[in-house]
Amino acid sequence: MFSQQDICKRARTKIVATVGPASRDPDCLAELVRSGVDVFRLNMAHGTPEQQQEHVDAIRRVSEAMDQPIAILVDLAGPKIRLGELADGHIFCEKDAEFSFINGDESNDPHDLTSTYDPLTQELSVGDQVMLSDGSVMMKVTGKEPGRVRMAVVQRGTIRSRQGINLPGVKLSAPAISVDDHMHAIWAAKANVDFVSLSFVRAPDEVKALRDILRSNGSQASVIAKIEKREALDRLDEIVAVSDAIMVARGDLGVEIDVAEMPIEQKRIIRVCHRYEKPVIIATQMLESMHESQRPTRAEVTDVANATLDGADACMLSGETAIGSYPVEAVQMMNRIALATEGSLQGRSATDFERTEYATQFDVTRAVVSGAGLMAQQLGAKILVVASHSGGTALALSQQRSGVPTIGVSSEESTLRKMCLYWGVTPLRGAPACDMPELIRHTDAWARKVGFAEPGDRIVIVGGSHLTAGPNADDMVSGVHDVVVVHEMES
Repeated sequence: MFSQQDICKRARTKIVATVGPASRDPDCLAELVRSGVDVFRLNMAHGTPEQQQEHVDAIRRVSEAMDQPIAILVDLAGPKIRLGELADGHIFCEKDAEFSFINGDESNDPHDLTSTYDPLTQELSVGDQVMLSDGSVMMKVTGKEPGRVRMAVVQRGTIRSRQGINLPGVKLSAPAISVDDHMHAIWAAKANVDFVSLSFVRAPDEVKALRDILRSNGSQASVIAKIEKREALDRLDEIVAVSDAIMVARGDLGVEIDVAEMPIEQKRIIRVCHRYEKPVIIATQMLESMHESQRPTRAEVTDVANATLDGADACMLSGETAIGSYPVEAVQMMNRIALATEGSLQGRSATDFERTEYATQFDVTRAVVSGAGLMAQQLGAKILVVASHSGGTALALSQQRSGVPTIGVSSEESTLRKMCLYWGVTPLRGAPACDMPELIRHTDAWARKVGFAEPGDRIVIVGGSHLTAGPNADDMVSGVHDVVVVHEMES
């Protein structure tokens, strides 16, 4: 359980860290949590369900040992198109050199390339751009014949076996959820993970399809749509509306669109997420240099700070914690940057994050949590406690960006883990979240014990209608929605 000092040293912008060879040891996982990690990501592109289940079990054991809710995000690989095997594992592509994509899995000519996507030669057209090696190599389609697409190198560089292929603007028939993704989603549902993200989302129906798979397998996991295609930007509002959260996957997005557009699109995605009151994660290359260095570049520090200033709910580390040499240091650095940046957010209201027009309908909850946050600030409350059965009230309060330390309580462990992604909310186990008098007494005792408050201090408690029911849900007062209580601690 975190102490008052622990909570105050953690950034309110949440940290998502990818588990891999550099971080899968239980002792390292625990150290990452102490350093600031709130959510662990399992990348299904690099590991079987059996291997990832070991990580799930290890994270759950760490959570129990630390008495701290820790969330797990399973990241489905999606229809990622990759190069096949190259003769020497790599080849340098000179400008104007000619290459071809051919059908099949094997090639006898180093200039004949294969891919993991069988219909590629049918779906490419003359004039299409083909981006390789994360966009550092560019080719343009110059001709087609049965089973072969000819290309010329526009931007030279080295390509390697199994690297990703990006096709900006090309309409592909590949399904958003592959057979492997479907199986991995079923495993994730049975593993009781908290979030499942879908890669290369193009339309809202794809998000709904993943949710249907999860629900039909008994999972209430939240669905995260990854924005990394031009088609997703074109239908952004529709996708955000049906998703539980959004990830700005800048690696592929920065190749699918002009990289110069990336900063503005990132800000636009964050604004739309604010309007729909959906958490948004900024991902990819945030502290890339910390793969091999103990210090980030100044540009990387600025990147993390700007994401925090723009109102991101979370920032994500990928290779930095999965395969990097300094996983703990990378988390500590991200926490330091966000913590330092958040100091400049004190006193900013919800409207500063462009929430003047809301796309959701929870007017009562929004008004109550807005008033509770303002009340807590005006009264100088030491903490703001939010009791939430499903997590909706906690999410609404999170979106208000209260400057008062916020503690989330719930009778549901799954809800507590979802709070791990909510900006500024620290989930707390063991609180009687369904009975207001008991919750007040418990909060009073806990605040004294961990050093958050002392006699004479005030605590604001806000919660859903379940708090009016007492121990018997049938006793709920009709018509009551959310409630706010101000508690003054006695000596």
